[in-house]
Amino acid sequence: MAGHSKWANIQHRKGRQDEKRGAAFSKLAKEITVAAKMGGGDINFNPRLRMAVDKAKGQNMPKDKIDNAIKKGTGELEGVNYEEIRYEGYGVAGAAVMVDCLTDNKTRTVADVRHAFSKHGGNMGSDGCVAFQFKHCGQLMFAPGTDEEALMDAALEAGAEDVVTNDDGSIEVITAPNDFSDVRDALEAAGFKAEFGEVTMKPDNETELSGDEAVKMQKLLDALESLDDVQEVYTSAAFGD
Repeated sequence: MAGHSKWANIQHRKGRQDEKRGAAFSKLAKEITVAAKMGGGDINFNPRLRMAVDKAKGQNMPKDKIDNAIKKGTGELEGVNYEEIRYEGYGVAGAAVMVDCLTDNKTRTVADVRHAFSKHGGNMGSDGCVAFQFKHCGQLMFAPGTDEEALMDAALEAGAEDVVTNDDGSIEVITAPNDFSDVRDALEAAGFKAEFGEVTMKPDNETELSGDEAVKMQKLLDALESLDDVQEVYTSAAFGD
């Protein structure tokens, strides 16, 4: 695809996430609390909690904050009851957008999300309008120049679902959501450290945007991600070089 690089888009996304680290602790704590409430406070028996804690540690979240978030989920400390909600819609040029929220006030959250869509040229849609365009999976991205054959052997042995080599030379290892941490750790033990990795909603097809369209789409994504109740924003939009 002309002007489109998987590696550049991953780096772009990682850079924007790094910029927002300072405001991330409250959202990380919410995810940890909900994961502990749903599956218990032991990361060895709760894959979702393990991923949430790993992500928090990657953002240098203090250990006491992590522990307190777990205790709120297990009931050892008083906490807020959060509801998981997903909103779907369309951005610039019809790019698909999914917004995952944790909220204690659904009325507030839906109003905030709808306002962000409408203010920045998007449209909020009905449940299921774009979800079919995404796959829930773990994604590990390796830089161009990585030994493809050796990585593929190690990944498949570790239990990965697929290994994809992109036109720009970057390599993606795809896992089942609950296998993400185990596959990542196995690959690191084999000498392959991913430049970027997450459990995500991966679009089946991408909508390439450039110029003014890319700028407008980024403003929409930033507006959604800045909302206190929004945990994750997924999109089929890809930004050209």
